[in-house]
Amino acid sequence: MSEMVNVEEIFASKVFTLGKMKERLPKGTFKEVKKIMDEGGELSKEAADVIAKAMKDWAVENGATHYTHWFQPLTGITAEKHDAFVTHPDETGKMIMEFSGKELIKGEPDASSFPSGGLRATFEARGYTTWDITSPAFIKETATGPTLCIPTAFCSYTGEALDKKTPLLRSMEALSKQAIRIVRLFGNTEAKKVTASVGAEQEYFLVDAKKALQREDILFAGRTLFGAPAPKGQEMDDHYFGVIRERVGGFMHDVNLELWKLGVTSKTQHNEAAPAQHEVAPIYESANVAVDHNQLVMETLKRVAGYHGLRCMLHEKPFARVNGSGKHNNWSITTDNGINLLEPGQTPNDNIQFLLVLACIMKAVDTHADLLRQSASNVGNDQRLGGYEAPPAIISIFLGEQLEDVVNQLVETGKADSLKEGGVLRTGVSTLPDFVKDATDRNRTSPFAFTGNKFEFRSVGSSDSIGSPNTTLNAIVAEAFCEAADRLEAAEDFELAVHDLIKEYMTKHQRIIFNGNGYAKEWEEEAARRGLPNIPSMVEAVDTLTTPKAVQLFEKFGIFTEAELHSRAEVLYETYAKSVNIEALTMIDMATTQILPAVMEYAGVLADTTLKLKDAGVSNAVSAKMLAMLTDKLAEAEDALSKLQEAEANATAMKQGKDQAFFYYRQVVPAMRALRTPVDELEQMVEKKYWPMPTYADLLFEV
Repeated sequence: MSEMVNVEEIFASKVFTLGKMKERLPKGTFKEVKKIMDEGGELSKEAADVIAKAMKDWAVENGATHYTHWFQPLTGITAEKHDAFVTHPDETGKMIMEFSGKELIKGEPDASSFPSGGLRATFEARGYTTWDITSPAFIKETATGPTLCIPTAFCSYTGEALDKKTPLLRSMEALSKQAIRIVRLFGNTEAKKVTASVGAEQEYFLVDAKKALQREDILFAGRTLFGAPAPKGQEMDDHYFGVIRERVGGFMHDVNLELWKLGVTSKTQHNEAAPAQHEVAPIYESANVAVDHNQLVMETLKRVAGYHGLRCMLHEKPFARVNGSGKHNNWSITTDNGINLLEPGQTPNDNIQFLLVLACIMKAVDTHADLLRQSASNVGNDQRLGGYEAPPAIISIFLGEQLEDVVNQLVETGKADSLKEGGVLRTGVSTLPDFVKDATDRNRTSPFAFTGNKFEFRSVGSSDSIGSPNTTLNAIVAEAFCEAADRLEAAEDFELAVHDLIKEYMTKHQRIIFNGNGYAKEWEEEAARRGLPNIPSMVEAVDTLTTPKAVQLFEKFGIFTEAELHSRAEVLYETYAKSVNIEALTMIDMATTQILPAVMEYAGVLADTTLKLKDAGVSNAVSAKMLAMLTDKLAEAEDALSKLQEAEANATAMKQGKDQAFFYYRQVVPAMRALRTPVDELEQMVEKKYWPMPTYADLLFEV
């Protein structure tokens, strides 16, 4: 049994929180820090030195000997270079632990090996990390010992953003500035800023580490590239919300402890739909802290899994034919005086501020559906989207029956006089209470669903950073708010103008609303009739970043320059090509050195059996038939392997960039699928003891 834990005592114990700052800093310095957090600005050198000393003293008290500027380059994961607090020994030979304000605020890592998309040449190695004062420093405890981690942004020597955080912070400022204009129109003079808040649900798979390491595909690609279905999958729905197994429960317990120490509000844990699939979800927090914390969640899941002899798989589709893993990005916007702009209230049809915000979001999502789709695209998501509870590639908004009816009324008549109620759910059991139902059900096939007082962006992949989706969301909504505020601030009759604007936006962008089955073929056809973009793959989404529309959006609010957008497009094409290249080479190696030799060995056994039966004078029809089927499928696999090898060689010979990425998508990926099909069929024909790696049954059901 687990030991008793006092969560209140351990929560944020490894975080240099605002409370710890208040305790350890002089009042004047603390006021300066708080003002910059709330209003922006630059720390004085004197304040930086005071903060650095206090932070170092706290870290050393907690056992830290090193610090690192913890940042998020365009690799999608985090990066860190550790420096000790030590300086030159004094004249007596005594070591002194020091940490200056300059070291706190600015770091200078060698940036030559991080993706830059052409923003800088390899010989231009210098890059700068700079402290994000709005995200608290923390101590990460690993085998290297406790290390003080300082969340930072990462830019090139010439000032371009080379990370996920810098554009996110820019987008948050843009959204706040434009949202304040909206709330001012409705008489809120107290609010000084509006914050995008995010809660990112994290799905993942857990498998036995020893078995996982017997498979090259899991080791190199993070997913299974071959694998026949187990006799049982998720069709019985018995894993979803089922009793958590002891080994998994022990893992979850330790994950929670680690996350709570880091100030991550790990709230919910449960079994997900697929066997061996699980979920952890935090409480909402500001978008930049949520991005940092989600990276810590992913790191912690993988690290703690190792302590339990498990392997955490964050890939979007680690196993075929069962649910993939997403990261539902719950997004809302709230003023600093506590008003959630997405709270409809009891009568949303009369809540004009909410209806304007909703209309602006409809406009934003419809206008930039392609960008929103791109923001949630990565290599793994290509396998996940479109089935098994993952939303389709077509972006649409789910509002539910109540709000959709309100929109319909406003579009048709310019006013919404009625409101659909949820009704009462009657259980029919005398000892169970009847209760009022929500007015709207949920839709698991919707990419962007309104869920009460927030939007849930369900398309985001489980392994991906949530930095890009939230940067895009903030940017497109900031633009819609800006255009609405421009109109309304200039209006002579505000009440008339705001009603007209709501009707105009809802009428023009009503096509983005869809409450039905996103998997239906009919929806794909209907979406095409509506003119909604359908972008099925990551590589086809990349171009959306560099359209004139996208450049105008991001440059208008200072979130990306055109050069930064082109660099990101280049990085994405390169990432796609390299990822598929690794997968293809892994498949080739597994097929050549493990699978085909194992099948041939088993074919030899069948051939011997067939001959022995014939020599014994008994029927060998069954073994002869099995042998013929096996060798036919073996020949099919060998032919598919040769074609994959040829396609891979042609792709590798190409120059890196868009053309190479599309060649991998159009030629190499289909060749990989063509090889997998006969190999998976062979797995179901070969006696288990001859198969050279753990199967789906071994991985998914033996944890």
